[in-house]
Amino acid sequence: MLAAHGIEATLPTAEAAAAINRKPQTLRRWACLENGPIRPIRINGRLAWRVSDLKVLTNRG
Repeated sequence: MLAAHGIEATLPTAEAAAAINRKPQTLRRWACLENGPIRPIRINGRLAWRVSDLKVLTNRG
């Protein structure tokens, strides 16, 4: 969808957390402390998680 236009697909924190079976606060902690297995990007000041990173993390990529 978006990737076809050169924009990488992302999910907001709550949806990304559900996709990898973690709590949203865990992902926020990873972002804040910069110590998690994946790093978010910021879109208009909000965290967004790359779908490709989430797939790799869950071994579905």
